[in-house]
Amino acid sequence: MAASGVAGDDETGRENVALRRLVVAYQHLTSLAVHDANLETVIELIAERMDTAVAVVDDKLAVLASASRSVPDAAGYLLTRLSHPRLAQVLGVVGPTRRALRIPSDTNAPSIIVAPVPVGAAVPAYLLTLDDDERDDDEGLRLLLTEHAATICGVILGRERVVAAAATQARYDLVEGLLSGRGVDPSEVRRWATHLGYDEQREHRVVSLLLQSTPDTAIDRSRLSAAVERFFTTQVPEAITAMRDQEVVVVVPEQDPSCPDAMTLAELCIGRMREAFHDAAVTAGVSRMCRSALDIAPAYDNARRAVDTVIRMGRAGTAVGVDDLGIHRLLLQVADPVQLREFAREVFGRVLTKTKGNEMEYLCTLACYFRVNNSPQRAAKELHLHPNTVSYRIRRIEELAKLDLRNYRDRLMAQVALEILDMIDVTTGSL
Repeated sequence: MAASGVAGDDETGRENVALRRLVVAYQHLTSLAVHDANLETVIELIAERMDTAVAVVDDKLAVLASASRSVPDAAGYLLTRLSHPRLAQVLGVVGPTRRALRIPSDTNAPSIIVAPVPVGAAVPAYLLTLDDDERDDDEGLRLLLTEHAATICGVILGRERVVAAAATQARYDLVEGLLSGRGVDPSEVRRWATHLGYDEQREHRVVSLLLQSTPDTAIDRSRLSAAVERFFTTQVPEAITAMRDQEVVVVVPEQDPSCPDAMTLAELCIGRMREAFHDAAVTAGVSRMCRSALDIAPAYDNARRAVDTVIRMGRAGTAVGVDDLGIHRLLLQVADPVQLREFAREVFGRVLTKTKGNEMEYLCTLACYFRVNNSPQRAAKELHLHPNTVSYRIRRIEELAKLDLRNYRDRLMAQVALEILDMIDVTTGSL
C-alpha cells in the first residue's frame, strides 16, 4: 500500500514538473510575440525547449525557418521523414481543423508533429517538430506546446504581413506623388524620390504599360499587373514601380543614354506577357530621358499620352518611345483632345461629310500623296490607282477643304490635320 502511494506521488510529481515546463514555455513564447521577435527566434526557442528539430514550411513546402540543437539541417531532416504525397494529405487534414496532428513513423524513427500556423482565416504555413521524446506522459503536453508555438508563429507572420503591406502601400503612395507631381515644394519631391532609391546622378526613363484584354475574356488583371511588375524588378532590381488598376508604371535607370534599355525591356515584357496571357495586350509608352526628380511627373505624362496615341492609331500591344513619335510628340503637348478634334474639323470637316462614305479613301490618298513629295504618278503606283484618280481626289479635297496644297501653309496645315486623324478615330463620328 505504501509502495503504491509512492508510485502515485512520483507520477504526480512528474506531471507537475511537465506542467510547470509547459507554462514557462507558454509564457516565454507569448513574450516573444509581444516583444516583436522574428520567426527564427521563436523556432530556436521551440527547438531548445523541446530539445528537437523544428521547422516552419509554407503550403508549397518552402522552408521559412528551422532550428535544431543536434541536427544540422532540421528542415531537410523533417521533410525527408515524410513523402510529399503523404505530407500533402496531412496538411489537408490539419489545415481545416486547426489542430496539431502526430504522424507516426513507418520505421523506428521518431514521429513528427504537424501543426497549422493560422493567420486570420488562412493557414499559410505549418510547424513541424520531431517528436523524439519516448515518455508517453509528455505526448499531450508536446502537442499542446506545438499548437501554441504555431499560434505564436501565426501572430508573427500576420504582423510581418501587415508591416510589409503597410510598407508597400507607403511606397506606392510616394510613387504616386512623384507621378502626379503633387509635391509643391521641389525639396519635398526630391526627398520622396530619395526614399524610393531614385538617383539624380543617373539618367532615367518612365515606362507606362497599359493592360488590356478582349471583352469576351476574363483575364485576372491583378495577376497580369503583378507579372509585369515582377518582370521589371527582376530585370532591373533598382527600378521603381507602381501598380494601378489597368496600368503599371516603371521608372527605369538607363546605363547608357545612347542605348534605350527601357524600350528594349518594354518590348521584351510585351512578348513575355503575350506568351503567358494569350488574351491580354500590354501597350507601352517610353518617356524621354530625365534626370531630376522634378522631371518624373512630366515624363510620366508624356509616356502615358504616347500609350493613348498608339492605341488610337490601332497599334495596341506594341511599345513606342516619345522620341519616335515625330510630330505626334508635339501634339501630345495639347492636353485637351477636344482642341485637336476642333483643329481637324476645321481643316477636313467637309471632306469627312461630303465624300459620300469614301472619306478614308480620300484621306489615305492625300497621305500617300504627301509621302511621295506631291507626285500623283508615284502615289498612283503605291495605291494601285490610275494617276487621274489620284489627281481628281486631290482636287476634290482642295475644293471641299478650301485649301491650296501648292501653298506651304495650307500644305502644312493639312499634314498636321492628317497626323491628328491618325490619333483620333474619326470613322466613328468622334470628330
